[in-house]
Amino acid sequence: MQYPAASLLVFACIVASLVACTEHPNHRPPNIVFFLVDDLGWRDTGSFGSSFYETPNIDRLADEGVRFTQAYAASHVCSPTRASIMTGKYPARLQLTDWLSGRRSYAFERLKSPEFLQQLPLKEITIAEALKQHGYRTAHIGKWHLGEDPFGPLQQGFDLQVPRWNKGWPKAGYYAPFELDGLGDEPGQYLTDRLSDVAEAFIAENKNRPFFLYMSHFAVHDPIHGRPDLNKKYKDKLTLNVKSDSPAFILEGNPDDATPLSRQQLTSLIQQPSHREYRVLPQRTVKIKQHQDNIQFASMIEAMDESLGRILGALESYGLTDNTIIIFFSDNGGMSGGNFGRADRIIGEDELDTAFSTSNLPLRGAKGWLYEGGIRVPMIVKWPSHGKVGATSDVPVISTDFYPTLLEMAGLPAMPGQAVDGVSLVPAITGKPFDRSPIFWHFPQYSNHGMQSPGGAVRAGDYKLLEYYENYTVQLFNLREDIGEQNDLSQTEPVKVDELKAMLHAWRAEVAAQMPLPNPEYETGNYPDK
Repeated sequence: MQYPAASLLVFACIVASLVACTEHPNHRPPNIVFFLVDDLGWRDTGSFGSSFYETPNIDRLADEGVRFTQAYAASHVCSPTRASIMTGKYPARLQLTDWLSGRRSYAFERLKSPEFLQQLPLKEITIAEALKQHGYRTAHIGKWHLGEDPFGPLQQGFDLQVPRWNKGWPKAGYYAPFELDGLGDEPGQYLTDRLSDVAEAFIAENKNRPFFLYMSHFAVHDPIHGRPDLNKKYKDKLTLNVKSDSPAFILEGNPDDATPLSRQQLTSLIQQPSHREYRVLPQRTVKIKQHQDNIQFASMIEAMDESLGRILGALESYGLTDNTIIIFFSDNGGMSGGNFGRADRIIGEDELDTAFSTSNLPLRGAKGWLYEGGIRVPMIVKWPSHGKVGATSDVPVISTDFYPTLLEMAGLPAMPGQAVDGVSLVPAITGKPFDRSPIFWHFPQYSNHGMQSPGGAVRAGDYKLLEYYENYTVQLFNLREDIGEQNDLSQTEPVKVDELKAMLHAWRAEVAAQMPLPNPEYETGNYPDK
């Protein structure tokens, strides 16, 4: 068929116009900033309820995006959650279920933890690799903790890694000298600020092309080193605060014991001389912090918030704000319980602020626990021109969901063979009907932060079931009515228990979850409570 010359001319103009729009910077693929904080509790920012910590930049981001009030990390410790973000897969499916390199085994543990991977496999196509394949410049700044070289960020899709340090904590702390390869320092510098310098430089260098900035702070993980100027600010603030009449610490036991301790018994025990210290205590009990009053931790949070503000400022200065997706997230709950990976550790009363960072109230538990305090985390998503503004979503979501979400937001093809466990959150971000449940957890190891048995959990609707692996004790909670998980419904709602247990067991079979076995070296009476 012959087309008139005029029609061909119109067609050519349309094509030229489309090409011009595609090449215009305002129509290029969106930049992505994933701002990941380490050990930040659900209530550790102003927009999520803290009255002590000051986080104006995070709060502003919440006002400009969607605040997810029931967002979960895929694990109550860091490495498994980070693996889920990178791959869109549950840690149990990856067989990477504990922090690297993991807690040592003890003879007082009834179960033997299964062997788990010590690195994220190179066969996984990370979200960084998927974005890089479509022209994104990718940067990993801060904490990796998914394997030593040759399993570091540069082998997993990132063009830039600063610093060249793959472990899960800052090598020499937050005060210069940092002793981190690839990150220069000067006397008086603070690590969170220096990493922000690198992030700003990366944005400046790549302002004319799409980029993925994985700003993965070491903060607010211990060592609890506040920035000196902010330490003074919060010391002064604390003196002005009205002192709380509630206890500074409570006891938590192991719900999987043959005769678990009741809340009344735990409240009585903490008053006894046998339970006055801060260590692994008799009857598998430990103390959990109840107040947000740690001065140095507060200053760590504000320095982290300033880092976000600097990144947002850099985006604005280069005209990138309206074409940049921002994700704010934490890799697990707050450290309200001390780290007893070394089971004979005793924390002096003058050292409490170095070992107990925050309070997760009204949530129960802490980092290292399957209670909400260990897995529910703050999450904010800002998607300019597409996502809701100043909105709140109470739909349960989990860190496996970031992978398919980011691909859809970037207009890139989905990878269902990779992100097999994640679900795109675009409907929730844009205000459309969305239902994510059920979601699952599996932790077949003993935790550094409590003496509870290895276990797993499932959240479906308002209900959450926890199952422990020593005696297969279960707990059932209705989180809508009981966010603090104090009212165990397992005896009064047996039908719901059976339903969720079947769901959890079927999921474990589907992902080939590794289960702990009896510990052949188990010795009764060798518990470190003497």
